[in-house]
Amino acid sequence: MSVTPELQKALSQRQLTMIAIGGVIGAGLFVGSGVVIGDTGPGAFITYALAGVLIIMVMRMLAEMAVANPSTGSFADYARTALGNWAGFSVGWLYWYFWVIVVGFEAIAGAKIIQYWIDVPLWLSALILMVLMTATNLFSVSSFGEFEFWFAGIKVAAIIAFIGLGACFVLGLWPDKAMDFSNLTDNGGFFPFGAMAITVGVVTVIFSMVGAEIATIAAAESSDPERAVAKAANSVIVRIAIFFVGSAFLLVTILPWNDDAVAASPFVAAFTEMGIPYADDIMNAVVLTAVLSCLNSGMYTASRMLFVLAARREAPARLVEVTRRGVPAAAILTSSIIGFLCVIAAAVSPDTIFAFLLNSSGAIILFVYLLIAISQIVLRYRANDGDLKVKMWLFPVLSIITAVAIVAILVQMGIQADVRSQLLLSLLSWAVVVLVYLANRWFINRKPEVAGATATDPPHRVLVLANQTVESRELLDELRRIDADNSATYHVVVPASPIEAGTAARGPLDLRETTRKVAQDRLDSTLRTLRSEDFEANGEIGDARPLRALAAAVAEFHPDQIVISTLPAEESVWQRFDVVDRARAEYDVPVTHVVATPART
Repeated sequence: MSVTPELQKALSQRQLTMIAIGGVIGAGLFVGSGVVIGDTGPGAFITYALAGVLIIMVMRMLAEMAVANPSTGSFADYARTALGNWAGFSVGWLYWYFWVIVVGFEAIAGAKIIQYWIDVPLWLSALILMVLMTATNLFSVSSFGEFEFWFAGIKVAAIIAFIGLGACFVLGLWPDKAMDFSNLTDNGGFFPFGAMAITVGVVTVIFSMVGAEIATIAAAESSDPERAVAKAANSVIVRIAIFFVGSAFLLVTILPWNDDAVAASPFVAAFTEMGIPYADDIMNAVVLTAVLSCLNSGMYTASRMLFVLAARREAPARLVEVTRRGVPAAAILTSSIIGFLCVIAAAVSPDTIFAFLLNSSGAIILFVYLLIAISQIVLRYRANDGDLKVKMWLFPVLSIITAVAIVAILVQMGIQADVRSQLLLSLLSWAVVVLVYLANRWFINRKPEVAGATATDPPHRVLVLANQTVESRELLDELRRIDADNSATYHVVVPASPIEAGTAARGPLDLRETTRKVAQDRLDSTLRTLRSEDFEANGEIGDARPLRALAAAVAEFHPDQIVISTLPAEESVWQRFDVVDRARAEYDVPVTHVVATPART
């Protein structure tokens, strides 16, 4: 029998804490802050504060749902539960698409930084970085966590060092330097472009903060997911206040906002102003670390979302397979290949194909955040408040305000000419995903069944193949009808598939034990029911692949009738891959198809 190995709970609390702390610190802070300052002026730190409040609200809503139901699918699962399968399908595929594009983009960014020191072809450096991070993720879950721990540690140390040194410089605790806040009001005033400019910059800033939600996905692979999620959500407030708002405030205080050096590399310019030697080399090394961290976590996040899509029967089933070291290798390699294709696109056609890929994913994270907000509102109204360990503040007011704010940012993107294409192409990406979902459902529902052999005599040996529906009322009623005089022998086969058992949908954890346990429990319950009604019944746990499980059972049991029970067409992976029709074509005995719903337990 083939059983999928389990993915280990290998992320320690130490690693999860650093993943949560460093999750929002990317190259966008070290480099992109210069663009925000140039477009906003000294009030840029307010822009970071506004965007930070939005991220904090989203994380709090996500924490409420994640603590109540930790899952590797995280917000994709919550959207599915709250809004339906289309929403879960959309969030899962859009989020995966967003991160595989990010992986390719970060590989290119890292390669450009390497060229600062070594003259090597861009594509070669990007390929090496992709291979290294893919290998890190393939080796083990703990290796990903350990790399991310040290990557995040370097980023955090750099930011803390800058804030400490910058504060001393601004407050006059620096040699030959007096306290000076004049850069906040000189050069055109605090709002040189008007107060509304700070809202325009939110569109740019929000994308530099993406990554806080990764902690809720990684937490499912820890020994204490509830504690990890709650801690990540609570700490995001301090992280954003210190790392983003604090550093942006010091940047505009140390340097004139319209200094050309600020636009090019703000942190290097600030360190240079303070007289720190080798500032450019130091910050390039830090930015490279930030890029590698984002590449590492992007690979991890994309593979886990692809794993969950497969577990939900919305991606190839092979993607739920994990290695003996406990990692979903197929999902990692698939995401890595797509990321490398993005690198090729950047090398071959940077201004057309690669630009299209970047723009078509530009607003996707906002769509995901919007669906998180809507899902939390819906699920909160369904939940019992007394059962929630973490709650959104001032519900429903803050939840609704957050959703409206996200819509306002999307509207702002439509107004701004320089980012309008990102919104339109991202909407196109979402439309394509929804059309694929609808087309898949239509294709499944339109396929006619093959008739197969017809029963002529009452059966004596009935082989039953089922999983989710093995205890269903519809299946048991059909078995009673087939053998009204209790003269047949039943042989029940439950394939040990993590998808049909539902264990993969809970996250890539302990698949071997939990899948087998669920399958055995279902089999035992069905046999008890049949035997209690004086039917002769036995059974076994079969291969994870239903047709192989069926073939082995036919060879051993020699049935004169086969009964296959599935979920309705729109929910059944067996119907999607024609298990019933292929069984009818393969065997010359009658094959009865029972469509059933799972028994409520």
